[in-house]
Amino acid sequence: MATNAEAQATAMADKKSTNEEYGVLLYYKYTVIPDLDELFNLYNTNCNSLSLLGRVRLSPNGVNVTIGGKLASLEKHIATMKSNPSFEGTDFKLATCRQPSNDRVAEECGFTSLSIRIVKELVTFGSHPLSNPPEISNAGQHLSAAEFHSVLQNGGQLLEENNPKKLILLDARNLYETRIGKFHTSTVETLDPEIRQYSDLPSWIDNNSEKLKGNCVLMYCTGGIRCEMASAYVRSKGSGFENVFQLYGGIQRYLEQYPDGGFFKGKNFVFDHRVSVGSSNTDVLGSCLLCRSAYDDYSSRSRCSYCRMLVLVCEFCQEKVYEYVCEICRDNGKCVSVPPSIENKSHETSIPLEVGVTMNTDQRNGAMSRKLRILCLHGFRQNASGFKGRLASLAKKLKNIAELVFVNAPHELSFIYQPRDQNLNHISVTAEQTSQPPKSCSKKFAWLVDPNNSRKGDVGWKVADCPFDYLQYQQQTQGFDESLEYLKKVYSQEGPFDGILGFSQGAAMAASVCGLRQKLKGEIELRFVILCSGFSVNMGYERGSINCPSLHVFGNEKGDDRQITSQTSRDLESLFEEGSRVTIEHEYGHIIPTGSPYINQMKSFLQRFL
Repeated sequence: MATNAEAQATAMADKKSTNEEYGVLLYYKYTVIPDLDELFNLYNTNCNSLSLLGRVRLSPNGVNVTIGGKLASLEKHIATMKSNPSFEGTDFKLATCRQPSNDRVAEECGFTSLSIRIVKELVTFGSHPLSNPPEISNAGQHLSAAEFHSVLQNGGQLLEENNPKKLILLDARNLYETRIGKFHTSTVETLDPEIRQYSDLPSWIDNNSEKLKGNCVLMYCTGGIRCEMASAYVRSKGSGFENVFQLYGGIQRYLEQYPDGGFFKGKNFVFDHRVSVGSSNTDVLGSCLLCRSAYDDYSSRSRCSYCRMLVLVCEFCQEKVYEYVCEICRDNGKCVSVPPSIENKSHETSIPLEVGVTMNTDQRNGAMSRKLRILCLHGFRQNASGFKGRLASLAKKLKNIAELVFVNAPHELSFIYQPRDQNLNHISVTAEQTSQPPKSCSKKFAWLVDPNNSRKGDVGWKVADCPFDYLQYQQQTQGFDESLEYLKKVYSQEGPFDGILGFSQGAAMAASVCGLRQKLKGEIELRFVILCSGFSVNMGYERGSINCPSLHVFGNEKGDDRQITSQTSRDLESLFEEGSRVTIEHEYGHIIPTGSPYINQMKSFLQRFL
């Protein structure tokens, strides 16, 4: 029998072990936040004091949180949030796990730092930067894990109550998530939208609404938040779309209720350092993109060379191949040069030629048969001719690998100028005229315009009504639809183009096009984007949600870009997926530098697409 001292020591050891155990906490809550700044300060103080890392997203409509740390600290955090009336009824999903061991995965998932951001939407639903999300109050009815399981087991009762045609199971996740795990039962039809990113789901719903209309739709996702918005969107379509239900707490709560997996087969992809979470059933649902062997581990973070979506590539194929083309890009005709079949004693299966890969050999040099074509979008109150002159040095240094194509924006602007202020001891260099202009001058154009100003004025120059405002770009929010239609015409008549380079307002336009990338498939195709001195206008995207390889070039604090601050360009940069973006910061203000080392970094980025 253990002595009192031994028992006490054991209890203290158990307590110490619990305090040192690591965990991950996921939760979201749609509710009106009366004071965002106050809530921001609460999270900032609480999470930093408890050494919690991860992502916290705050909006006027609620919160979306994924954080990690010691279990004891996470439990203290939960206690603090429960004491706030705004979080009444919140489902705090706390899971024990190992501490992050792969720094690359942890960093990509945002688990090496604490990021607290105020955003427009908790999850970005819909690609169009000017679109409005559906009303969350119209979301589908919640089903607990047990209720969801029961419906899949015997959907008859639910069908009798709601009198729809049949039961439809709809996966609201991305393609790479569904490839390693999904719900399946032979008695229920399952729809997998096979989307690259969540913002593509509305378009899929629009294009497949007849498959949903009149039926009883059961939706599910990782933790529940994506189903809230998606189910509300389906129900917003009106008559015939009323019977929409969603798995409350998502796959995570279901696997907790059914440790053997139940109707869920494979692993649940998660957006933290764990990468995926499985059940006691060890069956592997996924397969290697190349050799088709059973494989479901995304830890290597292998990505499509075109769209940068995660792809499954086994360890053997990773050693032989270094570029990959995902299913979506392959189906759209994308490919790179094809190697011989991969065969050895341990792999009898060969790579299907239509997948498209490039070997790490001299074959790659033979694949560079043409230059990249890059469409260049000028800034506000500029034109194609002037922008071409400004980029003459860049074009010369890239002449062996890229052809730059310049076009005028569609919105013609009036001729105005700002008289030079004799009291100033310096001259401000802006895109506007600052002295009496010549009698004849080239027309100036814009991609976005201020709704309060005329786009095209009288013939001849006139003095501006007020001093030029460095922050005028924040008011230039109209004209996007016309510019988008114009770019579609440019692509049709002058394309194809491999990528888009945008400067200042041109970068804002290019970034918006990237957000619409999936929706514009077949009309505006691009493999990459270069955003110089860029900013965002009414984009409303969450950090890391735009999936397009991107190069961001802007002046740092020393560069003193008085028109577009370095932080403004960093904010735009953060909207692009972290694993596929490259950043060049320089000390030269509102320009595109072409000296060393910047030009070498640009060439290195472009070489990836040759």
